[in-house]
Amino acid sequence: MFVTLRWILAIGIALPLSLAHAQETVKDWTMQDASKVTATPEEISSSHFKPSDWYRATVPGTVLTTLVDNKVYPEPLYGENMRHIPESLNKTGYWYRSTVTIPSRYKHRQVWLHFAGINYAAEVWINSQKVGTIRGAFLRGDFEVSKLVKPGHSSIVAVFVTPQPHPGIPHEHTVALGVGKNGGETAIDGPTFLSTIGWDWLAAVRDRDTGIWLPVTLSETGPVLVKDPFVTSELDDAHTYANLAISTILENSTSNPVKGILTGVITGPSGDITFHEPVLMDAGSSRQIKLDSTSIPELHVTKPSLWWPNGYGAQSLYHLDLRFEVGGVVSQSVSTQFGIRKIEYQVPDSDNLTISVNGVRIMIRGGNWGLDEAMKRIPRERLDAQFHMHALAHMNMIRNWVGQSTSPDFYDLADRYGILLWDEFFQPNPGDGPNITDIPTYMANVTDKVLRYRNHPAIAVWCARNEGYPPKALDEAIKAKMLILDPSRLYQSNSADGRGVSSHGPYFWRSPRYFYAFNESFKTEVGSVSIPTIESIQGMMPKEDWETINDDWAQHDLAKGAQRGDEYPLVLAKRYGKIRNLADFVRKSQLANYETFRAMYEGRNAEMFKTTTGVITWMSHPAQPSFVWQLYHYDLEPNASLFAVEKASEPIHIQLNESNGAVQVVNNTSKKLSDLTATATVFSLDGEKALGKSYPVNGIPASTTVKIAQIEVPARISSIYFVKLDLTDSSGSVVSTNFYWQNVAQDDFDALETMPLVSLDASGSSHVEGDETILQVDLKNNTNAIALMTHLQLHRGPSGERVLPAFYSDNYISLIPGETRRVTIQAATKDLKQEPPVIEIDGYNVTVKAVNSALAIQDNQNAQPTHWPASGIVP
Repeated sequence: MFVTLRWILAIGIALPLSLAHAQETVKDWTMQDASKVTATPEEISSSHFKPSDWYRATVPGTVLTTLVDNKVYPEPLYGENMRHIPESLNKTGYWYRSTVTIPSRYKHRQVWLHFAGINYAAEVWINSQKVGTIRGAFLRGDFEVSKLVKPGHSSIVAVFVTPQPHPGIPHEHTVALGVGKNGGETAIDGPTFLSTIGWDWLAAVRDRDTGIWLPVTLSETGPVLVKDPFVTSELDDAHTYANLAISTILENSTSNPVKGILTGVITGPSGDITFHEPVLMDAGSSRQIKLDSTSIPELHVTKPSLWWPNGYGAQSLYHLDLRFEVGGVVSQSVSTQFGIRKIEYQVPDSDNLTISVNGVRIMIRGGNWGLDEAMKRIPRERLDAQFHMHALAHMNMIRNWVGQSTSPDFYDLADRYGILLWDEFFQPNPGDGPNITDIPTYMANVTDKVLRYRNHPAIAVWCARNEGYPPKALDEAIKAKMLILDPSRLYQSNSADGRGVSSHGPYFWRSPRYFYAFNESFKTEVGSVSIPTIESIQGMMPKEDWETINDDWAQHDLAKGAQRGDEYPLVLAKRYGKIRNLADFVRKSQLANYETFRAMYEGRNAEMFKTTTGVITWMSHPAQPSFVWQLYHYDLEPNASLFAVEKASEPIHIQLNESNGAVQVVNNTSKKLSDLTATATVFSLDGEKALGKSYPVNGIPASTTVKIAQIEVPARISSIYFVKLDLTDSSGSVVSTNFYWQNVAQDDFDALETMPLVSLDASGSSHVEGDETILQVDLKNNTNAIALMTHLQLHRGPSGERVLPAFYSDNYISLIPGETRRVTIQAATKDLKQEPPVIEIDGYNVTVKAVNSALAIQDNQNAQPTHWPASGIVP
């Protein structure tokens, strides 16, 4: 029943919206190591050249992806396979080649060849003619090839791609050496996937992600180009109207003046807007056009639909189609997505970075992305699932660390899910590599990134460098450029300094109470080890490595380093008792995951907008299968960490301050809370109720945390006890619930092992809505004991394989005697593969019996420590 690693290799990346009209994708690529090709570029890009023994190329993708898809190497991220792939992959260039038919409708038009992203440098050839070069992973290449092609006929496109010039010395993760230092000389090259040299969360990727990693397309235009439209909005305080402003560049590529009409159509929730502007373009000229509500009254929008961050309102989006027409014929049309919202970065009572959107303070709860995927295998469906899980966890920001996840779909999905972006350029911590040397290439990539994505309302902050300042001259150059390209957003030079911003961890597992002590306002990095489920571990390495913490575990980041991975198993055993085997390691790790990730956010809740305005976990998302720094595994299965963050980040939340025992209510909304009741109940280890008390909750202002009561622990209670907190409304409906395990000695939970096994009653049903299957599972604890950390996992039968991704309304649930809970699960029907759904359940001390259930529900024996022999995995 064990599911081996099944990586999502299909690539389906959306085009940049500014290039989305009349595009033809260049497909059917082949690839070969340039050292094995003796022909000249002129020959390779001619129709007479016959590729021999070339690989069918994965485009978009990387060189290593192509080689894996062609069975040259096994899946690099499984086990220790990457160690056996040669470093020579980043020491040579590669030829890519495709035959493409130029559409007949392009006749009498300008023909363009577009590259959305290559890494690191490329020469582009078509029909034996060199048409240009590209340098830097985040720079588009747009080439006018009209004189070199014939509409209705085939053309040969050949691209010579070379790796970054300084691939550096790779980092190998081992038990003996740990995860090693981060980065290296690869930082010299700036706009590239510099993390692929190896970091403490990613072993070195052998080709350094060289390749054509975004789509290649064809388009056609008339004589005048429409480039880089930019939409900004000014919103009044009452949100009754917005004044839009639009700027764009028009270019006349001909030797004659051209008279035409610039037409804009804005579609969105508030209805359609159409406007026209006559323009005379001089011969060979380039001209910036600026339009606003003074010159175009239609750009005054009444009752606009606003874009809000996740949890604060709807993510309303508008669409601008901007075209230039000459004699009634469209010369070029471009489109872009934008949102109407007002973002501010400071409040009157503080100098610290405080993000407000549409006049509402947003307590930032976010996650860092080091890299979207180790080998840039990032189909939209996969990214969508990752953003979906962030949204379910009530996160409202993702930090695009060093710009490593810069791609069109990344920004589009951030807009759609309401996830603000702390978006960075391409320099690591100065201690992780030298400064860049090729300033023109760097600035070209920075400029194109901003021009390409600045319309996305999700972008909140542009940041120049991770944990350091750029060289002064470069910092000033970027700052000046940003004043031209995007003066509407905050430019932050350093991710770890200025405006109360700080980074630097710590990154290792700690007891919850330590997360309540901090001295920085806006925390961009703090993290913890985060162990995946047993099924995820079994799927990422061979069986012989399951029960031994060896170099395979180190390859997946559990080794000495900033996360103290070598110490973690011992810390876990000291806190929760002797570790019997892998299943026991995972079972106890989920307790540790939940404790620390909840406290990471609840600790900040306690001082919300008093001494803190944001916290971003390092990291929420893994680039490879990992044991650390994640809310969900690479295979898209969430662990307890995600649900702990979901709990802590509720819009209205009740919590126990684990540093001082206070009961607090957190109001993350823009409205005052009243007519609520808080109830605190204390249980002994055997499940007996020792204390229960209720408190009225009234008049809690918006964006505020208030202490409601102090927990009074009975003197004669067991050393380990449980605290259940409930917040209910005037009708008795639960608004928020929370559950804690505590110890009078604080850090000794060995006695949890004495808890009896609890058999939960469970029933469920499923139905189909559109493309989704929706499941409801009802759990009830009919015993006198507490069921700790009940975990539901969606499988399909009879194969027994997990359904991934699946989206749970809650998970890792603790139930007191007599308590019931309903969990809703959503999954794509196609992912069930025509098999019936099966719910498997495990937990710290949980088993299950199905009661009158229309849905198959059963124990997850695989996750039970008693199902496996003792192994001594942790000495």
